[in-house]
Amino acid sequence: MDFKSILIKWYGHNARELPWRQTTDPYHIWVSEVILQQTRVAQGLSYYLRFINAFPTIKSLAQAPLDDLMKVWQGLGYYSRARNLQAGAQMVVERFNGKLPSTYDELITIKGLGPYSAGAIASFAFKQQVPAIDGNVYRILARIFGVFASPFTAGGKKEFHLLVMELMDKSAPDTFNQALLDFGALQCVPRSPSCSACPFVGICYAYRNNLIHQLPVKGKKIVPRDRFFNYIMVRHAGSTYINRREGSDIWNSLYEFPLVETDGMLEPEALMSLPEWAAVVGSNGVFVKYISEVFKHKLSHQTIYARFFIVEVSAIPYTLADNFTRIPIGNLSSISTPRLIDSFLAAEPASVYFHGQKGSS
Repeated sequence: MDFKSILIKWYGHNARELPWRQTTDPYHIWVSEVILQQTRVAQGLSYYLRFINAFPTIKSLAQAPLDDLMKVWQGLGYYSRARNLQAGAQMVVERFNGKLPSTYDELITIKGLGPYSAGAIASFAFKQQVPAIDGNVYRILARIFGVFASPFTAGGKKEFHLLVMELMDKSAPDTFNQALLDFGALQCVPRSPSCSACPFVGICYAYRNNLIHQLPVKGKKIVPRDRFFNYIMVRHAGSTYINRREGSDIWNSLYEFPLVETDGMLEPEALMSLPEWAAVVGSNGVFVKYISEVFKHKLSHQTIYARFFIVEVSAIPYTLADNFTRIPIGNLSSISTPRLIDSFLAAEPASVYFHGQKGSS
């Protein structure tokens, strides 16, 4: 029995039942693939359903206000995915009359669609004979066939692409690609795979040569860095101040309180002596109502240590009024904020940021 026959037989017994597998609507498949790029299926399922409910068509996504989009995506992380998805939808409306094209070559021209996503849509929705290669596929093929080329190089990507095309079931490319993805997610997992129960155990190069954890060849490891955030929730007449993060840093398009980033986690007194602190709260009529413990928030390549200050002011400094948006404190839950800020708001009783009943003054 050849590779594709063994794989398809395994898939027939182990396929995951997922809502985007029950449709050939390319838009729904597109949304699911974008969500699953950096998110586990168990977490992504509820977001997928919520997203499709909020934006049922490409046109509705293209026309959605950015704040609405960010609120629906809130909690998923990697927010550039949502912005790129909307930018892609806008391109589809402008160039393809609101309908995703059916060929890989056209799909790959849409913003936010890389080789994997374009291949997934082309094969799953339109049954094109193209691969959909993600980390799962690289791992399976490197282990079973002993591929030592790095999937992080152009040459390595080409080698894996040719191998998939050689192995593919040309009569059912959609099933073949989905089977590969599920096999990597359920059977040939990164750590502690169940090799004894694997249908390929007899031919697996990595298993026979004790190289399970050496294949696929790893890319260059990114050294994580620490960052130190000090958020100042300025409170005045039942309102506070926020602004939207812009640029290429983390959390683009999400809202946050005024932020002072420092090289290390300073003691509160040291922070309050900085000119950046005075620029936010001013120098007269300032009352520090609450100082939080330090929150630790891990991202893929950085760890953020954050402390929150709640400060009552009798007058609004012009720098705050000019550069930030005033919002009633009770409306904070209606805006899209990073999970770090959500964690703070959820951890502290509402009385803290409404009335300042805890902490020092």
